Amino acid sequence: MFSKIQINKSTENYSQQIEQIQNKLKNADAVVIGAGAGLSTSAGFTYSGERFYKHFSDFADKYGITDMYSGGFMVMRYPPEVFWAYWSRFIWINRYEKAPKPVYDDLLKLVKDKNYFVLTTNVDHQFQLAGFDKNRLFYTQGDYGLFQCSVPCHKKTYDNYDTVIKMIEQQKDMKIPSELIPRCPVCGKPMTMNLRSDDKFVEDEGWHKAADRYNTFISENKDKNIVYLELGVGGNTPVIIKYPFWQLTSQNKNASYICVNLGESYCPDEIVDQSVCVNADIGKVINDLV
Repeated sequence: MFSKIQINKSTENYSQQIEQIQNKLKNADAVVIGAGAGLSTSAGFTYSGERFYKHFSDFADKYGITDMYSGGFMVMRYPPEVFWAYWSRFIWINRYEKAPKPVYDDLLKLVKDKNYFVLTTNVDHQFQLAGFDKNRLFYTQGDYGLFQCSVPCHKKTYDNYDTVIKMIEQQKDMKIPSELIPRCPVCGKPMTMNLRSDDKFVEDEGWHKAADRYNTFISENKDKNIVYLELGVGGNTPVIIKYPFWQLTSQNKNASYICVNLGESYCPDEIVDQSVCVNADIGKVINDLV
């Protein structure tokens, strides 16, 4: 077990940290990227302010919604025509459009010639849009680009690109036509997004194949000179990325743990000698590393 009280925060200066990370990546046999919401935030995927009002000012005026995240819950109380008008826009700008800033592109430049794998709780598909190898990606929490049965009556997901485009093109007064409401092709119940929020989340065949590839990668490289590069992972789901990265680092003296997160960069004392914790904007750090 790691110390629950004594958590180390790095006091080294920024330039020293960048040099340390560059050296660790240069000498690494393998790199595991653990990506959380902070990475996409750094890339410009903000859910409030100017970006929110650019796409949802009508929902803000009529329904009192003030940001994209809370709005996703608020529209659940309204008819499905309104719900899907909101969510089709949300999905389009946060899944099918590339992030406003080139953070993911710069990250690919940093690791493209490395033996890498990506484990992420993000559901915005930005790794693939930036050109990362899809066989080196494991989206643990789902994908905005997939629908699933809300029951669910079967373990399959469905690409939603064409449906989302129709919803956006045909919506009027913040409502989509009723015939566009997605329904399960098997049982006829409403469809929903393939996002992990409860025990109804569908882990389909693709999810399990990605999980197997990730576990194989870890098994083959965990005892080597491996770098666990954690980017923007907060405290909401630490058991997916943060805690496993700490444990794997502690089990291998040749491993390194790198945490980059503005305001939340730390590691337990047990692995402090193997760690570099950078309290800075992820986009700036990646750009400086490249």
